[in-house]
Amino acid sequence: MDPATLARIGNLELVARWVVEGFLAGLHRSPQLGVSTDFAEHRPYAPGDDIRHVDWRVFGRTERTYLKTYEAETNTSFTVLLDVSASMQYGHGGITKLAYAKLLAATLVWFSRRQRDRVGLVTFSGDLVEIVPPAARHLPHILHVLERATARGTGSLARPLLKVAQSQQRRGIFVLVSDLYEPAADVARALAPLTGAGHDVIVIQLLDAAEQTFPFEDATTFRDLESGARLPVSPAKVRERYLAAMAAHLAAMRTALSRSRVDYSLVDTSQPLDRVLFDYLLRREFLRTAV
Repeated sequence: MDPATLARIGNLELVARWVVEGFLAGLHRSPQLGVSTDFAEHRPYAPGDDIRHVDWRVFGRTERTYLKTYEAETNTSFTVLLDVSASMQYGHGGITKLAYAKLLAATLVWFSRRQRDRVGLVTFSGDLVEIVPPAARHLPHILHVLERATARGTGSLARPLLKVAQSQQRRGIFVLVSDLYEPAADVARALAPLTGAGHDVIVIQLLDAAEQTFPFEDATTFRDLESGARLPVSPAKVRERYLAAMAAHLAAMRTALSRSRVDYSLVDTSQPLDRVLFDYLLRREFLRTAV
């Protein structure tokens, strides 16, 4: 479903559950990729086993008694680091970057909790805004914090990410969702405390499609959402330079984060959430098997 339509539903829990459950159902129908988040395997029934775990459907087909076993709670801590600076309020295609980021964060956290990970959330702009530490029971709290998050302030990664790294005593997975309007070298330096501590860091650079294509035609005044500065612009005169600057910025980001061994992807706010989730899982599986 179109992300702008999902955003209008106004219930992150409902959207996250709908996207994840539909996504998992699609994977289970696919002959090429399957994900099991709860069920582990069948094993033969032994005297003394709890009959509540008997798979009666299998018994009906085979007349043999098997139990369903399940994965135990994992020790993995999964935390979304969400940029809520004022630039995330921009939206040209019917949904703001922050609204999309909320949907994406809710979907990723819901999916991770279905995998029995401990889930957490950090929102930040120039400093930390709200922190929900990773825990098995924090999913409702995370969704509540996402619901009320607003875009404000000047964005900066270094200070909040350093505080996050200093507060974490155990290794975990961190997913940074931000428009990354900082020089690529500064972004890599800001992530260094996390990567240097052995955390698994994933970066999703979230942009509106208009920020990449600059489709504007009429002369107008552009306003910086973070500083409030205004600049009169004739799009025809600056389009070529803007597109070249954006391409250089994105290329520098890919290069810098690759050198830092950070899993990086670029997402625009027109992409369906299940597509982003699928690509995320493919990258994680590739990295896991490459180790």
